[in-house]
Amino acid sequence: MSELSPESPRQSARPTIFFDGVSSRRRQVTLALGDALEIAEEGVAPVRWAYADIRRADSPAGVLRLACTSAPSLARLEIRDAALAADVTARCLRLDEHQTSRRGIAKIVGWSVAAAVSIVCVVLFGVPLAADRLAPLVPKPIERRIGDASEVQVKTVFGGKACEDPAGKAAFVKLVNRLRDAAGLDDDAMTAGVLPTSVPNAFALPGGKVYVLKGLLDKAENPDEIAGILAHELGHLKHYDNMRGLIYNGGTSFLIGLLFGDVTGSSAVIFASRSVVEASYSREAETAADTFSIEIMHKLGRSPKPAAELMYRITGKEGGGLTSILASHPLTEDRLARMTKEDRPASGPPLLTDKEWQALKGICGSGKI
Repeated sequence: MSELSPESPRQSARPTIFFDGVSSRRRQVTLALGDALEIAEEGVAPVRWAYADIRRADSPAGVLRLACTSAPSLARLEIRDAALAADVTARCLRLDEHQTSRRGIAKIVGWSVAAAVSIVCVVLFGVPLAADRLAPLVPKPIERRIGDASEVQVKTVFGGKACEDPAGKAAFVKLVNRLRDAAGLDDDAMTAGVLPTSVPNAFALPGGKVYVLKGLLDKAENPDEIAGILAHELGHLKHYDNMRGLIYNGGTSFLIGLLFGDVTGSSAVIFASRSVVEASYSREAETAADTFSIEIMHKLGRSPKPAAELMYRITGKEGGGLTSILASHPLTEDRLARMTKEDRPASGPPLLTDKEWQALKGICGSGKI
């Protein structure tokens, strides 16, 4: 058989598989290689693909799978004849033009790194700034509604309702009022109570709610220790730390999730990332609340040192290393050292009398908890 000239159309000896991109039907076709690639099926008008529009598609070994930029996006041609595949490849000079070059890969990697760096910068600087600016602007009714919802959950976990011994409650109200007035908080901006649980802690909730847990009262040895802790919690209220935390946590969760994506194991990475970032942010808030407590105790003519002594009595030395990196508050020994430096002789009257202090210690009654 004589050799075909380049102008002569060449037909495939073996049927070729064609998907027209419109239906899922597998078509047996033959090819003619002329001035364009002609795809012929018996009883159907032939389809012509210009060589310049043909691109290589992913395919298994031994198969040349082709697509065409001018055909439907799902159209595919599968050639299994090696000789025919070589002839088609020789004519399609732009066959691999769509493949990403090394330069293109480097560009994609560069933009990906830049996007990741920008997200990290927003997490570290943009979100905290936004939280600081937005927290004071949250309407009080909304903040109180959030606080009310939190209060229901807290009371469910820690005993159901606040302790109500009349003498103890009167002493507690007196102590809280002294601190509130010194802090400059409005009368309606704060409520406080003692919850009947052996956990030694205290916390503030959105909407001006402060709770001391009975376990903390049991560990305390004098009113100044509890007063310093309460003043610390008032600092969180004064600085809108609860709302700042809600805004900040929501922002960091979204952005860190966006950075790592939804892939296997990403939840652990996101949790670890949030733990480190949020711990640093929380330590700043805790340090500011400590500063506020020191100022309030000095304003009342009392020392801030007893509060730190109470904390140290409860936690002991917390150590350093990884623990200090992930801690959401300054180490207790560091707090004690700082407040010891701020220690001053008492220049103001006692915050509670001995009788009032004993009443406060018994605010939850003598029942076991």
